[in-house]
Amino acid sequence: MKKSRFLAHGALIAALYVALTYLQNLLIPGSATFAIQFRASEALCVLALFTPAAIPGMTLGCLLFNISFAGALPLDFLVGSLATAVATAGMYALRRVTVGRYPLPALLLPAVSNAVLVGWELSVYSGGGFWLNALYVAIGEAAVLLTLGTALYYALQVRNLQKRLFG
Repeated sequence: MKKSRFLAHGALIAALYVALTYLQNLLIPGSATFAIQFRASEALCVLALFTPAAIPGMTLGCLLFNISFAGALPLDFLVGSLATAVATAGMYALRRVTVGRYPLPALLLPAVSNAVLVGWELSVYSGGGFWLNALYVAIGEAAVLLTLGTALYYALQVRNLQKRLFG
């Protein structure tokens, strides 16, 4: 039962990630796919603070979107998915590390992993400087996690939804 629940959670998270990213790209073209992006679906990384199923779920969701999006860079299948896997695995590992009662280190981890990995990837394709690309990616990731991610985190906690959903 636990294994099927884990698989169901991971699949649902992957599907949500893909659907939200496509919806955002449809409503605000380019906002989820350019170098400077605010991919709202990245807020779902917060689910790694509540369930390890978010690690494969987010990784698969990122991979499926990047494979199916016509404008994705070829390395993005590997690099973007790896950055997401590193971020969510690190978030799960840091889920109990807080500043006050706020999981700030975990919420900043996607900005760091994506800045390094996706920043490098963008430098390979654009020829631009690594540090500038890394900064753009980090700003977008941090903005999403510190706004939408924080809202999702507290929305789940205030009503104890994380226990009902993933308990």
